[in-house]
Amino acid sequence: MSNELTVGVLALQGAFQKHIEALGRCGVKAITVRTAEELAQVNGLIIPGGESTTVGKLMVRYGLDKRIVEAAHQGMPVYGTCTGLILLAKDIVGSDQPRLGLMDVTVLRNAFGRQVDSFEADLDIEEIGAPPVRAVFIRAPYVTESRDGVRVLARCDDKIVLVRQDNLLGGAFHPELTDDTRIHEYFIGMVRESLGTESIARPDETRA
Repeated sequence: MSNELTVGVLALQGAFQKHIEALGRCGVKAITVRTAEELAQVNGLIIPGGESTTVGKLMVRYGLDKRIVEAAHQGMPVYGTCTGLILLAKDIVGSDQPRLGLMDVTVLRNAFGRQVDSFEADLDIEEIGAPPVRAVFIRAPYVTESRDGVRVLARCDDKIVLVRQDNLLGGAFHPELTDDTRIHEYFIGMVRESLGTESIARPDETRA
């Protein structure tokens, strides 16, 4: 693997292109991931929004579920947004759908309502800093229970919408749909931390 930091975006189904663009604005190499060979080329992985049952079944069909779990257990950072959060969770309320089951949380799908109930909200995220992060929620889940080892990073009202467990990050909202790259930069920081090196150039510190 090259010394250049590379972040992959799972591209089996869903809105992956906006994540590729956001990562580009952060100054890192980004590639789409559809195969185990492509997964082996990345230092970190983003699982984007989409339809969680479909993405879960496709991961199983292509054998990516086991490869992602293996990579995560070996320390590779994985960030799930919306559908990605659902697939990272060990437990999904009322569903036995395929999942990665990596994060010790329970999630509720479509917890804020249907597509027509999509909304935006400002989130105070201490580890990101001021100003608040503008979060876009689209048929979003939220975490109903987080267990030992899981840090709650953000809530929307009283609902848990951003969590971290070691090298895993899960969010209910879509940071790729705004010009603010701070969530992506936070994840890139997790990737750098996992590599244990400062030799990779950091992106410009300017915030959107």
